[in-house]
Amino acid sequence: MDSTATKLLDDLLTTPGTSGYEQQVQEIVRGYVDGIADRVTTDLHGNVIAWKNPDAPCRILIDAHCDQIGLLVTHIDDNGFVFCQTIGGWDPQQLVGQTVVIGTRQGPLSGVISRKAIHLLDEGERNQVVKLQDLWIDIGASSRDEAREQVSIGDPVTLRLGYTQLLNRRIAGPAMDDRVGLWVGLEAFRHAAAANPQCALICVSAVQEEIGLRGAKTAAFGVDPHVGIALEVTHATDCPTVDKRQLGDLRVGQGPVLFRGPNMNDKLFRALTESAAATASHYQVAATGKAASNDANAIQLNRAGVATGLISIPNRYMHSGVEVVSLDDLEHAATLLGHFLEHATPSTDWTP
Repeated sequence: MDSTATKLLDDLLTTPGTSGYEQQVQEIVRGYVDGIADRVTTDLHGNVIAWKNPDAPCRILIDAHCDQIGLLVTHIDDNGFVFCQTIGGWDPQQLVGQTVVIGTRQGPLSGVISRKAIHLLDEGERNQVVKLQDLWIDIGASSRDEAREQVSIGDPVTLRLGYTQLLNRRIAGPAMDDRVGLWVGLEAFRHAAAANPQCALICVSAVQEEIGLRGAKTAAFGVDPHVGIALEVTHATDCPTVDKRQLGDLRVGQGPVLFRGPNMNDKLFRALTESAAATASHYQVAATGKAASNDANAIQLNRAGVATGLISIPNRYMHSGVEVVSLDDLEHAATLLGHFLEHATPSTDWTP
């Protein structure tokens, strides 16, 4: 991973962008593709769209969502404690004791997610799964008025961002879903754009995936691609208590996952495996018998239909503050995708 790629990953993993509040991370994306793309636009939904060779007869969409799960301020009580609802799918047990950052008008404001101390929980409370309404954010305020000077209803909240280096080139932290997919897409776009591709390459940093694939729906409609490749994370099954029989044997560090199933175009799947072989990139294969719960679903159903592929990074502990991924998997994914984009031709017939 060169210095440009490393800085991009650092920037993506340390910049907030909950669904509907992606402006800061999209600034990172625009800055990165400036000078690489022939044209960069931001649509009314907030999707950032970078084009290379835009007049080519075949359009290939590279999609990754930039938004992350988070919280949204809904109430401030008389003592200045802040209450929230979720943006995206949280296990509330993951939130207890977390340090968070509230995106206020004045800038980032730190807080901690709290509940009653264990000494004060009665036996029934100790045996219950914690509920979101039993948690609050303590920003250190002494009154509602003091808290309202800083915090407004509707302010977004993220876990404190950043990541920890683990053994074997693995990293852990929040927002791996889907900033690592976004990194793969931007890196593949950078390398393919320098190779004079024959097809139009359109890299989309999509918004609001976590609340219903919303950005991919509108971006794909606007771009009208012939081929679309979604970049995501998927559940690694190489940790305790996870059942491999339905999800497959998917391991962190063994390569990105190429998906097969009715949501995917089989010719495109084979082309991606050929690019993996040509570049000696490791990969794994998984199957899904239903519509994917990610942007591949929205892309495939766009307009009259799109030949769709899905490349995913194995991710342990998804939707938590300690998501674990492998840097090797990221690099293999970017390499095989970049090769595919460089060698794709307008004459290819993707019809099943």
